[in-house]
Amino acid sequence: MPNTAEEYIQSLPEDRKESFIKLRNIVKKNLPKGFEETIQYKMIGFVVPKKTYPAGYHVTPELALPFLHIASQKNGLALYHMGIYADLKLLKWFQTEYPKHCKTKLDMGKSCIRFKKLDDIPWKLIGELVSKMGPKDWIQIYEKNLPKKVTSKKS
Repeated sequence: MPNTAEEYIQSLPEDRKESFIKLRNIVKKNLPKGFEETIQYKMIGFVVPKKTYPAGYHVTPELALPFLHIASQKNGLALYHMGIYADLKLLKWFQTEYPKHCKTKLDMGKSCIRFKKLDDIPWKLIGELVSKMGPKDWIQIYEKNLPKKVTSKKS
């Protein structure tokens, strides 16, 4: 299992590396300051570090608060954006903008945007999506959506 982003990229099939590197670079270029790149859940993740949010992720408090992950999966690349799952306004914006940037149908789960055809990734739109939420925004939305019993135990 890779321990660094570079090890993760080296483990990818050759036909995925170029697109994956481009996706990672777009995320890094557009993500607001304050997130930290790491390996989390066997993927490259961008998290709110424990020094910023000591409570960590309520399900696994020893982990930094997850925000965005990118992965190479069986059928393509995936971008997991927790903000799009937790913020209905951001989700609606993305769903409205996607057809303006891409001819293929949006393939999306709760937080996961899947790209099966690597030539059809809407790079500019991904950069814009990634830029729309900083760590403070994410923490505020995250805490608002926490189950009540968890919010009372915050550290």
